[in-house]
Amino acid sequence: MIDFVISGGAVSKRFFVLVGLILLAVGFVSPLHAQEAAASASRSVEIVRWSIITAGFALAIAAAFGALGQGKSIAAAVEGIARNPAAAGEIRGNLILGLVLIESLVIYVLLISLILFFVKPLGS
Repeated sequence: MIDFVISGGAVSKRFFVLVGLILLAVGFVSPLHAQEAAASASRSVEIVRWSIITAGFALAIAAAFGALGQGKSIAAAVEGIARNPAAAGEIRGNLILGLVLIESLVIYVLLISLILFFVKPLGS
């Protein structure tokens, strides 16, 4: 790793990258504070639009990774039952519990997405 020496202490390259990213984020956010007050009506429409888009992406990501998690857990359970058929009942019970917990997380994201879609976001 590359280390830079500043006033006797070593500062890593990771620190400079982090500071650069923070400055870049502040640079992108600062024009938001320069908007006029008359733009508040169109701002509420934009908030609604972006909340719907965010809800859609959140639901897609939750469904995708939930499905991947369920597939991986089913594959591991089937492999475990194939290796030890005597433990099939215990493995099946743990599998069903795990699948229920994974699916409940996806349902929670669906619920939050529906709330963002049908309820006025941020009380506007």
